[in-house]
Amino acid sequence: MKRRSLPVAAALAATAALLLTACGSGDDSSKDNDKIAGADTGDTKTSASPSASASDDAERPAMTLPDDIKETFENWKTGDATKDAILADAGRAQTAVTHAVVKGDPEDPALSFYQAGTALPGSQDWVKSVIDSGSTFTGEVRYYAPDISVLGKNLAGVAFCSDESKAFNKNRETNKVDKTPVSNDSYVLYSTRLEKNDQGVWQTTKLESERGNKKCTP
Repeated sequence: MKRRSLPVAAALAATAALLLTACGSGDDSSKDNDKIAGADTGDTKTSASPSASASDDAERPAMTLPDDIKETFENWKTGDATKDAILADAGRAQTAVTHAVVKGDPEDPALSFYQAGTALPGSQDWVKSVIDSGSTFTGEVRYYAPDISVLGKNLAGVAFCSDESKAFNKNRETNKVDKTPVSNDSYVLYSTRLEKNDQGVWQTTKLESERGNKKCTP
């Protein structure tokens, strides 16, 4: 289906229809990314959601997720300051979508802070569809194997995988968790374009994803 999948844990979508037709901001790519699997980024540790550095002058919105939602970013640092700043904001763009769903607000300022271009309206539409279905999220999403290309002073591309096998949707009213079975579709390959704005924030301006890509499946 020529529509991109979810910008955050697809296993969390309210229905199979949402899983397959979310966010139409870009076509899925059927081409393999040869560098994504096992990308060597210099740091093999798993970390929580990226946080702003002490030298960051941007007035970043606070994003606090509930205790039952965990995001980890594995191999998310390279040791290169520019690449690490790009990766950090790429991670925050993912967290912003989760944050918007949790808040129940497609217009969450954090989302428009970290996303722009075609990525933003696509993510806003998807957030709204999840909210309208009466769902929110619970569980853990692991982002890993980032592959970054610095294309210019203010332009970069980042591809990465997500493991959504431990993430599920939860009914907003009853808190009932829908534990869907793990499959290859629990793993997603993301391809993103980021542009540095006047505040020094690397905004995700284009986001495409492919569920079950062999570069991300176990």
